[in-house]
Amino acid sequence: MKIPNLAALADLKDKPLGPSEWVTITQDMINAFSMATLDDQWIHTDVARAKKESPFGTPIAHGFLSLSLLSYLVQQLIEVESAKMGLNYGLNKVRFTSHVPAGSRVRLRAKLIALEPYQASGAKMTIEGIMEREGSEKPVCVAEFLGLIFE
Repeated sequence: MKIPNLAALADLKDKPLGPSEWVTITQDMINAFSMATLDDQWIHTDVARAKKESPFGTPIAHGFLSLSLLSYLVQQLIEVESAKMGLNYGLNKVRFTSHVPAGSRVRLRAKLIALEPYQASGAKMTIEGIMEREGSEKPVCVAEFLGLIFE
């Protein structure tokens, strides 16, 4: 959704945003994330062992891989046209509530719960995000995402 400026963004407070487009979490993505973060636990990267020993029967994505998609998915939901730049500011209340098997598709539903002035030309937004996995009633990640936007 395109929003002309921060003043118009404030009008979206407490209104549902989304859902985003689906994103497929491939084994290649999981392996690349593993290499980048040095987290090569077998439940993520060893397909044969995961099929044999994991209770999920397949490799699963790192929780932090799911979490790292928040920035991308939020950008699908809102675009402030007057923004010159945006930054991640942090997270609140992060929970990984379900697993994400390799090959799954996830998307984001969100709600802007706060928008505060930040420095001379910016705002700090707090977005409540619920990441869901296709075919599952339980969300895979619930978090408050904090971002800075500057006009």
